[in-house]
Amino acid sequence: MISMSPQADGRLSSGGKLDENLLQFGRLLRRAGLPVGPASIADAIRAAEIVGPGSRDDFYWALHAVLVRGREQRAVFDAAFRLFWRAGRVRAPVFVDRPSGARPAAGQVPATARVAQAMFGDRAPEPAEDPDDVERDRRLAISARELLQKRDFAQMSLEEVADAEAQLGRLALADDRISKRRLIAASRGRIDPRRTLRMALRSGGDMILPAYRRHATARPPVVALCDISGSMSRYSRTLLHFLHALGQTRRVDAFLFGTRLTNVSRQLRLKDADAALAACAEAVEDWSGGTRIASALHAFNRLWSRRVLGQGAIVLLVTDGLERDDVDRLAAEMDRLHRACRRLIWLNPLLRFDGFEAKARGIRAMLPHVDEFRAVHSLEAVADLVRALNSGSVDGADPRRHLALA
Repeated sequence: MISMSPQADGRLSSGGKLDENLLQFGRLLRRAGLPVGPASIADAIRAAEIVGPGSRDDFYWALHAVLVRGREQRAVFDAAFRLFWRAGRVRAPVFVDRPSGARPAAGQVPATARVAQAMFGDRAPEPAEDPDDVERDRRLAISARELLQKRDFAQMSLEEVADAEAQLGRLALADDRISKRRLIAASRGRIDPRRTLRMALRSGGDMILPAYRRHATARPPVVALCDISGSMSRYSRTLLHFLHALGQTRRVDAFLFGTRLTNVSRQLRLKDADAALAACAEAVEDWSGGTRIASALHAFNRLWSRRVLGQGAIVLLVTDGLERDDVDRLAAEMDRLHRACRRLIWLNPLLRFDGFEAKARGIRAMLPHVDEFRAVHSLEAVADLVRALNSGSVDGADPRRHLALA
């Protein structure tokens, strides 16, 4: 590895640790989610050699020019630069070694928190262990992973929540394309008379080759209505990570409601998951407050239903169904929502209890108007939801079963 230090003319030559620190800095950015490879690190070393350590601003923008590929990566790079290259040390011949022993502070902005986790979360490799100990640790890790799959989101620690959110981000739906009414050109299928005649006119009618058409296909959009009242905020916030990952492959519209309805679809489309969740939280004024399910559904049916429920949309309704307002109005709004979408799935964390019974008036008013009634309290429950969406089967989630027991 080539080591460099500043010369009198501002260039870099052998004798320091700049290249080693740039290598560590690149690894930090990669752990924080930026696509930084060996070629990018080599470009960063060449850029640092050109600008020299004379100016911290020049050094910052030189690395920014070669390591940042998109606007959404700027916040992460800025946080990593300020944390790794501490102020007042850029002029030093030997650059800052990677700190150890510190912990990310609470209440940091998403980019800073992610960089701090990437920087301080890892530890030096442990010495070689006995094979029996390694096997025992592996069994314990598998057991802990299985427990995490079943653990309630509301009972998880902060580290477990972060792990669960990362696993939710890796869940994906199958390519469940549905046929649309619009016709498009195709290599085979039904003959398209209009295109066939147009193509024949180009050759003066000497050659008539058939043109074909077929129905266009598209992934059905997903619309999520998430309750963010005090008893539901943890579940809805965790599920937003799953919806953010889902939005990478299909259109996802998300609405949060407590005492009022808030559309956070635009905020959820931000590339960075942490920034998207932070933007959603800022857009909502009634997080962890009361809940008015009937009023929220009425606002959605009146203002947003025709805009977002086209093309065979699937609706995910995330709430516990404990409504205190007019139950008859709630049933009417649920019926209107059910008739406007292709599939209405109610996700209720109360189903985590073995002795759950549909005794509450709000729950009994909503159940006749949903296609599926599922739990949403754990990673395992969300994975079951994904499998059901992929297969299209009810899979034991028929709401009539709970109505019969009520």
